[in-house]
Amino acid sequence: MKKIAITMGDPGGIGPEIALKAVSATIHDYEHILVGDRAVFKETAVMLRKNGTFLPFSLQDEISIIDSGSAKGFTKTSPSIEGGEAAYQAIVKATEIAMAGDVDAVATAPISKEGLNLAGHKWPGHTELMAHLTNTKDFAMMLMGGGLRVMLVTIHEPLSNVPKLITKASVLKTLHLAQKACELLTIKNPRIAVAGLNPHAGEAGLIGKEEAKIIIPAIEAAKAEGIPVTGPYPADSLFYKAYNGQFDLVVSMYHDQGLVPLKLLAFETGVNVTIGLPIVRTSPDHGSAFDIAWRGNANPMSMIQATRLAADLVE
Repeated sequence: MKKIAITMGDPGGIGPEIALKAVSATIHDYEHILVGDRAVFKETAVMLRKNGTFLPFSLQDEISIIDSGSAKGFTKTSPSIEGGEAAYQAIVKATEIAMAGDVDAVATAPISKEGLNLAGHKWPGHTELMAHLTNTKDFAMMLMGGGLRVMLVTIHEPLSNVPKLITKASVLKTLHLAQKACELLTIKNPRIAVAGLNPHAGEAGLIGKEEAKIIIPAIEAAKAEGIPVTGPYPADSLFYKAYNGQFDLVVSMYHDQGLVPLKLLAFETGVNVTIGLPIVRTSPDHGSAFDIAWRGNANPMSMIQATRLAADLVE
Protein backbone atom coordinates (compact mmCIF):
# COMPACT_ATOMS: atom_id res chain seq x y z
CA MET A 1 0.00 0.00 0.00
CA LYS A 2 1.35 3.43 -0.94
CA LYS A 3 2.45 5.63 1.93
CA ILE A 4 1.43 9.30 1.63
CA ALA A 5 2.59 12.09 3.96
CA ILE A 6 0.05 14.86 4.48
CA THR A 7 1.25 18.08 6.08
CA MET A 8 -0.77 20.15 8.53
CA GLY A 9 -0.54 23.44 6.66
CA ASP A 10 -1.09 26.63 8.62
CA PRO A 11 -2.87 25.57 11.82
CA GLY A 12 -4.85 28.81 11.91
CA GLY A 13 -6.47 27.97 8.57
CA ILE A 14 -8.36 25.02 7.12
CA GLY A 15 -5.23 22.89 6.58
CA PRO A 16 -5.62 20.54 9.58
CA GLU A 17 -9.32 20.08 8.84
CA ILE A 18 -8.99 19.18 5.15
CA ALA A 19 -5.96 16.99 5.94
CA LEU A 20 -8.09 14.85 8.26
CA LYS A 21 -10.97 14.82 5.80
CA ALA A 22 -8.60 13.68 3.03
CA VAL A 23 -7.38 10.84 5.25
CA SER A 24 -11.00 9.92 5.96
CA ALA A 25 -11.86 9.80 2.25
CA THR A 26 -8.83 7.69 1.29
CA ILE A 27 -8.37 5.63 4.46
CA HIS A 28 -8.77 2.30 2.65
CA ASP A 29 -6.59 3.25 -0.33
CA TYR A 30 -3.29 4.39 1.18
CA GLU A 31 -1.25 4.40 4.35
CA HIS A 32 -1.18 7.94 5.71
CA ILE A 33 1.34 9.80 7.82
CA LEU A 34 0.22 13.17 9.17
CA VAL A 35 3.04 15.67 9.66
CA GLY A 36 2.54 18.59 12.04
CA ASP A 37 1.58 19.38 15.60
CA ARG A 38 -0.10 16.34 17.17
CA ALA A 39 -2.12 18.57 19.51
CA VAL A 40 -3.54 20.56 16.58
CA PHE A 41 -4.61 17.42 14.74
CA LYS A 42 -6.28 16.06 17.89
CA GLU A 43 -8.11 19.33 18.56
CA THR A 44 -9.24 19.40 14.94
CA ALA A 45 -10.57 15.85 15.18
CA VAL A 46 -12.54 16.75 18.31
CA MET A 47 -13.97 19.83 16.58
CA LEU A 48 -15.00 17.84 13.49
CA ARG A 49 -16.67 15.09 15.48
CA LYS A 50 -18.59 17.65 17.57
CA ASN A 51 -19.82 19.16 14.31
CA GLY A 52 -21.04 15.79 13.10
CA THR A 53 -18.20 14.81 10.78
CA PHE A 54 -17.51 11.08 10.81
CA LEU A 55 -13.83 10.21 10.98
CA PRO A 56 -13.34 6.44 10.50
CA PHE A 57 -10.04 6.26 12.36
CA SER A 58 -8.30 6.96 15.63
CA LEU A 59 -5.38 9.37 15.74
CA GLN A 60 -4.18 7.44 18.77
CA ASP A 61 -3.85 4.02 17.16
CA GLU A 62 -4.67 3.90 13.44
CA ILE A 63 -3.06 6.97 11.83
CA SER A 64 0.61 7.78 12.31
CA ILE A 65 1.54 11.34 13.23
CA ILE A 66 5.04 12.75 12.99
CA ASP A 67 5.12 15.59 15.48
CA SER A 68 7.27 18.11 13.63
CA GLY A 69 7.00 20.94 16.15
CA SER A 70 4.58 22.69 18.46
CA ALA A 71 2.13 25.33 17.23
CA LYS A 72 1.38 26.43 20.80
CA GLY A 73 0.16 30.01 20.85
CA PHE A 74 -0.97 30.07 17.21
CA THR A 75 -3.96 32.20 16.29
CA LYS A 76 -7.04 30.52 14.90
CA THR A 77 -8.51 32.14 11.76
CA SER A 78 -5.50 34.38 11.08
CA PRO A 79 -1.77 34.18 10.32
CA SER A 80 0.64 34.18 13.25
CA ILE A 81 4.33 33.69 14.00
CA GLU A 82 3.60 30.43 15.82
CA GLY A 83 1.37 29.12 13.05
CA GLY A 84 3.88 30.06 10.36
CA GLU A 85 6.72 28.36 12.20
CA ALA A 86 4.73 25.16 12.76
CA ALA A 87 3.71 25.07 9.09
CA TYR A 88 7.35 25.54 8.05
CA GLN A 89 8.60 22.74 10.30
CA ALA A 90 5.95 20.37 8.91
CA ILE A 91 7.12 21.06 5.35
CA VAL A 92 10.76 20.50 6.31
CA LYS A 93 9.98 17.21 8.06
CA ALA A 94 7.74 15.91 5.26
CA THR A 95 10.39 16.72 2.65
CA GLU A 96 13.02 15.02 4.80
CA ILE A 97 11.12 11.74 5.12
CA ALA A 98 10.22 11.76 1.43
CA MET A 99 13.86 12.28 0.45
CA ALA A 100 14.81 9.41 2.77
CA GLY A 101 12.28 7.14 1.08
CA ASP A 102 10.16 6.69 4.19
CA VAL A 103 7.05 7.83 2.30
CA ASP A 104 6.18 7.56 -1.38
CA ALA A 105 4.77 11.07 -1.85
CA VAL A 106 3.83 14.28 -0.06
CA ALA A 107 0.52 16.14 -0.24
CA THR A 108 0.82 19.56 1.41
CA ALA A 109 -2.11 21.36 3.02
CA PRO A 110 -2.26 25.13 2.38
CA ILE A 111 0.03 27.52 4.21
CA SER A 112 -0.07 31.26 4.72
CA LYS A 113 2.75 33.12 3.01
CA GLU A 114 2.18 35.92 5.51
CA GLY A 115 2.51 33.51 8.42
CA LEU A 116 5.62 31.95 6.91
CA ASN A 117 7.24 35.35 6.60
CA LEU A 118 6.12 36.45 10.07
CA ALA A 119 8.06 33.46 11.37
CA GLY A 120 11.16 34.66 9.53
CA HIS A 121 11.05 32.26 6.59
CA LYS A 122 11.21 34.47 3.50
CA TRP A 123 9.76 32.08 0.96
CA PRO A 124 6.92 33.00 -1.40
CA GLY A 125 5.40 29.54 -1.11
CA HIS A 126 5.74 25.77 -0.87
CA THR A 127 7.18 25.43 -4.37
CA GLU A 128 10.27 27.53 -3.86
CA LEU A 129 10.87 26.26 -0.32
CA MET A 130 10.70 22.59 -1.31
CA ALA A 131 12.94 23.22 -4.31
CA HIS A 132 15.47 24.71 -1.88
CA LEU A 133 15.13 21.80 0.56
CA THR A 134 15.71 19.26 -2.22
CA ASN A 135 18.47 21.29 -3.90
CA THR A 136 16.40 21.50 -7.10
CA LYS A 137 17.43 24.13 -9.62
CA ASP A 138 14.86 23.64 -12.39
CA PHE A 139 11.25 23.35 -11.24
CA ALA A 140 7.81 24.61 -12.12
CA MET A 141 4.24 24.60 -10.90
CA MET A 142 1.70 22.63 -12.89
CA LEU A 143 -1.94 23.17 -11.99
CA MET A 144 -4.62 20.70 -13.02
CA GLY A 145 -8.38 20.99 -12.87
CA GLY A 146 -11.54 21.58 -14.86
CA GLY A 147 -10.04 19.95 -17.94
CA LEU A 148 -7.01 22.26 -17.98
CA ARG A 149 -3.32 21.66 -17.26
CA VAL A 150 -1.31 24.84 -16.80
CA MET A 151 2.39 25.40 -16.18
CA LEU A 152 3.91 28.76 -15.25
CA VAL A 153 7.13 30.38 -16.45
CA THR A 154 7.10 32.80 -13.49
CA ILE A 155 5.37 31.91 -10.25
CA HIS A 156 4.92 34.18 -7.21
CA GLU A 157 6.30 37.39 -8.66
CA PRO A 158 4.98 40.96 -8.65
CA LEU A 159 3.49 41.69 -12.06
CA SER A 160 5.96 44.55 -12.49
CA ASN A 161 8.83 42.03 -12.35
CA VAL A 162 7.40 39.59 -14.89
CA PRO A 163 8.62 41.10 -18.21
CA LYS A 164 12.28 41.09 -17.17
CA LEU A 165 11.95 37.47 -15.93
CA ILE A 166 10.63 36.29 -19.30
CA THR A 167 13.83 35.24 -21.07
CA LYS A 168 14.59 32.68 -23.73
CA ALA A 169 16.28 30.55 -21.07
CA SER A 170 13.33 30.71 -18.61
CA VAL A 171 10.77 29.88 -21.30
CA LEU A 172 12.88 27.04 -22.70
CA LYS A 173 13.45 25.62 -19.19
CA THR A 174 9.69 25.61 -18.61
CA LEU A 175 9.11 23.84 -21.93
CA HIS A 176 11.57 21.14 -20.87
CA LEU A 177 9.59 20.73 -17.65
CA ALA A 178 6.31 20.74 -19.58
CA GLN A 179 7.55 17.79 -21.61
CA LYS A 180 8.58 16.08 -18.37
CA ALA A 181 5.10 16.72 -16.95
CA CYS A 182 3.47 15.10 -19.98
CA GLU A 183 5.75 12.08 -19.55
CA LEU A 184 4.88 11.92 -15.84
CA LEU A 185 1.18 11.92 -16.74
CA THR A 186 1.80 9.35 -19.50
CA ILE A 187 0.23 11.57 -22.17
CA LYS A 188 0.93 10.05 -25.56
CA ASN A 189 1.69 12.50 -28.40
CA PRO A 190 1.27 15.56 -26.15
CA ARG A 191 0.26 18.96 -27.51
CA ILE A 192 1.92 21.78 -25.57
CA ALA A 193 0.75 25.34 -26.23
CA VAL A 194 2.47 28.56 -25.18
CA ALA A 195 0.63 31.75 -24.26
CA GLY A 196 1.95 35.13 -25.30
CA LEU A 197 2.92 37.69 -22.70
CA ASN A 198 1.10 40.60 -24.32
CA PRO A 199 -2.50 41.03 -25.51
CA HIS A 200 -3.03 39.29 -28.86
CA ALA A 201 0.40 37.69 -28.38
CA GLY A 202 2.00 40.98 -29.32
CA GLU A 203 0.02 41.54 -32.53
CA ALA A 204 3.13 41.10 -34.70
CA GLY A 205 5.07 43.56 -32.57
CA LEU A 206 2.40 46.25 -32.39
CA ILE A 207 1.53 45.47 -28.74
CA GLY A 208 4.89 44.35 -27.40
CA LYS A 209 8.12 42.81 -28.64
CA GLU A 210 8.64 39.95 -26.17
CA GLU A 211 6.94 37.37 -28.37
CA ALA A 212 9.18 37.99 -31.37
CA LYS A 213 12.40 38.57 -29.44
CA ILE A 214 12.10 35.98 -26.67
CA ILE A 215 9.16 33.58 -26.73
CA ILE A 216 9.26 32.51 -30.39
CA PRO A 217 13.05 31.83 -30.31
CA ALA A 218 12.49 29.69 -27.19
CA ILE A 219 9.72 27.75 -28.92
CA GLU A 220 11.87 27.18 -32.00
CA ALA A 221 14.74 25.95 -29.83
CA ALA A 222 12.36 23.54 -28.05
CA LYS A 223 11.03 22.25 -31.37
CA ALA A 224 14.58 21.61 -32.51
CA GLU A 225 14.99 19.38 -29.45
CA GLY A 226 11.85 17.43 -30.34
CA ILE A 227 9.46 19.04 -27.85
CA PRO A 228 5.90 19.10 -29.30
CA VAL A 229 5.10 22.77 -28.74
CA THR A 230 3.30 25.51 -30.68
CA GLY A 231 2.57 29.19 -30.12
CA PRO A 232 2.64 31.80 -28.85
CA TYR A 233 -1.13 32.16 -28.81
CA PRO A 234 -3.26 35.03 -27.46
CA ALA A 235 -4.14 34.02 -23.91
CA ASP A 236 -7.72 35.28 -24.22
CA SER A 237 -8.55 32.50 -26.71
CA LEU A 238 -5.94 29.87 -25.86
CA PHE A 239 -7.60 28.61 -22.69
CA TYR A 240 -10.92 28.17 -24.47
CA LYS A 241 -9.17 25.98 -27.05
CA ALA A 242 -7.34 23.98 -24.36
CA TYR A 243 -10.58 23.49 -22.43
CA ASN A 244 -12.18 22.11 -25.59
CA GLY A 245 -9.42 19.56 -26.06
CA GLN A 246 -7.13 21.15 -28.64
CA PHE A 247 -4.14 21.17 -26.27
CA ASP A 248 -2.96 18.95 -23.42
CA LEU A 249 -0.96 21.55 -21.49
CA VAL A 250 -0.67 25.34 -21.58
CA VAL A 251 2.52 27.16 -20.64
CA SER A 252 1.61 30.57 -19.21
CA MET A 253 3.94 33.48 -18.71
CA TYR A 254 2.75 34.53 -15.25
CA HIS A 255 0.66 33.43 -12.28
CA ASP A 256 -2.73 35.03 -12.87
CA GLN A 257 -2.66 34.51 -16.64
CA GLY A 258 -2.76 30.77 -16.06
CA LEU A 259 -4.59 30.43 -12.76
CA VAL A 260 -7.58 32.70 -13.30
CA PRO A 261 -9.12 30.44 -15.99
CA LEU A 262 -8.21 27.26 -14.10
CA LYS A 263 -9.65 28.44 -10.79
CA LEU A 264 -12.79 29.67 -12.53
CA LEU A 265 -13.36 26.09 -13.68
CA ALA A 266 -12.00 24.16 -10.69
CA PHE A 267 -11.69 26.35 -7.62
CA GLU A 268 -12.65 23.55 -5.23
CA THR A 269 -11.03 20.63 -7.08
CA GLY A 270 -7.84 22.00 -8.67
CA VAL A 271 -4.51 20.41 -7.76
CA ASN A 272 -0.95 21.73 -7.90
CA VAL A 273 1.98 19.46 -8.80
CA THR A 274 5.59 20.59 -8.51
CA ILE A 275 7.45 19.37 -11.57
CA GLY A 276 11.21 18.86 -11.32
CA LEU A 277 11.52 17.79 -7.67
CA PRO A 278 13.17 14.44 -6.86
CA ILE A 279 10.03 13.61 -4.82
CA VAL A 280 6.33 13.59 -5.66
CA ARG A 281 4.61 16.63 -4.19
CA THR A 282 1.04 17.80 -4.72
CA SER A 283 -1.23 20.30 -3.01
CA PRO A 284 -4.74 21.72 -3.25
CA ASP A 285 -5.06 24.75 -5.48
CA HIS A 286 -6.39 27.13 -2.83
CA GLY A 287 -5.21 28.93 0.26
CA SER A 288 -5.66 28.67 4.00
CA ALA A 289 -9.17 30.21 3.96
CA PHE A 290 -8.86 31.81 7.40
CA ASP A 291 -12.37 33.27 7.04
CA ILE A 292 -13.98 29.80 7.30
CA ALA A 293 -11.36 28.03 9.43
CA TRP A 294 -12.17 26.05 12.58
CA ARG A 295 -15.87 25.75 11.77
CA GLY A 296 -15.75 22.24 10.34
CA ASN A 297 -17.39 23.06 7.01
CA ALA A 298 -14.38 23.47 4.69
CA ASN A 299 -14.67 21.64 1.35
CA PRO A 300 -11.90 19.00 1.24
CA MET A 301 -12.25 17.96 -2.43
CA SER A 302 -9.08 19.67 -3.65
CA MET A 303 -7.07 18.10 -0.79
CA ILE A 304 -8.59 14.69 -1.53
CA GLN A 305 -7.73 15.07 -5.20
CA ALA A 306 -4.19 16.12 -4.30
CA THR A 307 -3.78 13.01 -2.13
CA ARG A 308 -5.05 10.71 -4.87
CA LEU A 309 -2.93 12.35 -7.54
CA ALA A 310 0.16 12.05 -5.35
CA ALA A 311 -0.42 8.32 -5.10
CA ASP A 312 -1.10 8.02 -8.83
CA LEU A 313 2.12 9.83 -9.72
CA VAL A 314 4.17 7.41 -7.64
CA GLU A 315 3.60 4.90 -10.44
